[in-house]
Amino acid sequence: MRSHAISAGPTLLLSVIAISLSVLPPEVLAQVGVPQETMGEGTTVDWDIVARIREEGLQRSQIANTLSYMTDVLGARLTNSIAMDNAQRWALEEMKRIGLTRTSREPFMEYGVSWDNEYVSLHLLAPDYQPMVGYPIAHTPGTEGKQELQAVIADVRTRQDLETLKGQIRGMAVLSTPPATIDLLRFTTGTPRRSDEEMRELAEDVVPPPPGPDPYFSRLYPDPPQNPDVLTAGERLAFYVREGVAVVLESTSGWPGAVRGFARPGAKIDLWSRDATMSSVPIVAVTPEHYNRMYRILRRGIPVSLEVEVRNSHGTSVEQASNMLGEIPGTDLAHEVVMMGAHFDTWHASPNASDNTSGVAVVLEAARILRAIGAEPRRTIRIALWSGEEQGLYGSKAYVRKHFGDPSDTSIGTTSEYETFSAYFNQDYGPGQYRGIWLQENEHVRQTFKAWMEPFHDMGMTTISLQGVGSTDHVPFNNIGLPAFQFLQARVGGTGGHTNLDFFDTLPIDDLMKNAVIMASFVYHAAVADERIPRKHTGHRD
Repeated sequence: MRSHAISAGPTLLLSVIAISLSVLPPEVLAQVGVPQETMGEGTTVDWDIVARIREEGLQRSQIANTLSYMTDVLGARLTNSIAMDNAQRWALEEMKRIGLTRTSREPFMEYGVSWDNEYVSLHLLAPDYQPMVGYPIAHTPGTEGKQELQAVIADVRTRQDLETLKGQIRGMAVLSTPPATIDLLRFTTGTPRRSDEEMRELAEDVVPPPPGPDPYFSRLYPDPPQNPDVLTAGERLAFYVREGVAVVLESTSGWPGAVRGFARPGAKIDLWSRDATMSSVPIVAVTPEHYNRMYRILRRGIPVSLEVEVRNSHGTSVEQASNMLGEIPGTDLAHEVVMMGAHFDTWHASPNASDNTSGVAVVLEAARILRAIGAEPRRTIRIALWSGEEQGLYGSKAYVRKHFGDPSDTSIGTTSEYETFSAYFNQDYGPGQYRGIWLQENEHVRQTFKAWMEPFHDMGMTTISLQGVGSTDHVPFNNIGLPAFQFLQARVGGTGGHTNLDFFDTLPIDDLMKNAVIMASFVYHAAVADERIPRKHTGHRD
């Protein structure tokens, strides 16, 4: 008997399928492998994978153990230090342990010789005894043993100041900065969490600001002053060297109990040269309360004597600085890449738990979660742990130029990797909980990210801001038109980034567990999506 078939076009067939699926409960949809919800234009959320990521990341998290080992055992990781080398060796083994493939250290530049602080001791001897807290500035020499010194105020700012101190400060400990202003609000109000009103304002701030210099690095490495009579930091240091001072003391933090210190003025210019380091003088950054006490005593005309000893180790040959890489291999789109990363390097006065051990731990935990649940991304997921970030994004800049080129530089153009790249997700800016994401002025990803955030509304992940942020490793990607994003994080009190106070004890572990879960989900969904993340300005995915 001949059947009476109905001829159905594609639209009718799809409608019938959609109606049939709509009557099935969500748990049945999950069992047959049908996406439970599509949000935004063509954006699918794999709710089963999200559930597995949440279970692994929130119930079997290893992030606290990773953070403790990195901060308690490995400690500070100044770029190209011996400590950094040891930590990178550990990180490569950790990547292999959690199941990453193609792990490697990829050199990116000749970075001068290694520098490590081995010992520092600082004491006020007269007119009263007090142990003081201070740390040497990176890429400076030691004191060649214990020294008892007289202190003097030598805060030179102009060329006229030099004349008054010539021949007066040889063999002395000079106080080279004005008294630090201590921020007492940190005692009374702490660091307030962003209010709902502030979050709403971020979401509604839709007009991009005009381009300008990076605010953080502009302060850390300022341009020469416009007034020729005003001395640069390098000129002040050169004066102290010429005058034969024994040690330079400074205090620039203003945080109660905190030492904030970076590197010798000019170290970036001479590329962390051994000769320039050894021909300089010891520089010690001192906590503001202790520094201010000495300053006030000297202003009374009462002599101050102190004891100081600094021992630093210096490499003998120029070495390469390296980034670290590892991968979760893709399947049918393995030639395309999604990346997540964080800078591995730190300053040297503490383990730098918040900046950026917390970011490194989140990235490693996100990768571990994906391997633990057996995720099979279509695109390759590449993990990058950068070096040289604190000195000016050296590692990520070099990586981007090598692997992707630069469409604005006709001498190199772009590479094939530029064409197959999807997106990069970064964590820096401390250990605060993810409350949203910065779009970096890329409106084309708004609906996609809105969909991917929906499973995490219960974690407070609700805000999308069109604005962008700078001063960290997504910037080199963004600068050449590649999609790259930093999560919008909660402000966190109690952490001491770039100081001697940045330890494990101040980290909000539960928030970092949530961050790793969200990072894993975002990276996974970018790696399985039908199309690569769209690029701003054009909306094209190629």
